[in-house]
Amino acid sequence: MTRGLVRYQQCGCFHFLTFSCYRRQAFLDSAGARELFERSFEAMRRRYKFVIAGYVVMPEHVHLLVGEPQKALLSKAIQAVKLSVSVQSRPRPFWQARYYDFNVHNEEKCIEKLRYMHRNPVKRGLVARPEDWAWSSFRHYATGAESVVEIESQWTAARRGNQLPEHLQYRDVHS
Repeated sequence: MTRGLVRYQQCGCFHFLTFSCYRRQAFLDSAGARELFERSFEAMRRRYKFVIAGYVVMPEHVHLLVGEPQKALLSKAIQAVKLSVSVQSRPRPFWQARYYDFNVHNEEKCIEKLRYMHRNPVKRGLVARPEDWAWSSFRHYATGAESVVEIESQWTAARRGNQLPEHLQYRDVHS
């Protein structure tokens, strides 16, 4: 256990998470590695029953905006995502041991974090526009496109025939 590290979980809010590959090496620099991460992330979303509001997979780190799992603590779900990716990948170790967790309490912060994630590949010079980076939730918010990772949004709620809860109705996340 890390001394002085306090995580506020089971508070009913979203969590903006960041975790990095071991020593910030670009272990996610190929399409195959990023797709492996997406498949593992989606499998753990289903297993632990948590909501994904957004994500981006970068060459040496990932950003996630997620709700709290119904079946375990968030830390256990994230540990399972990291373990799933690392056992299917080379080299080892694959991930840094810890992750950054920021509690997101309101719509404005959610939009801020989604915009930050979606603009990250552009800012890093990987693509010219957010929609050009396939490994993020941007395309879903812009067009409703489905991908490997299920994003909880107005698009997915409409497909299920119900309305998205008010606290998940984010506007202007793709601008």
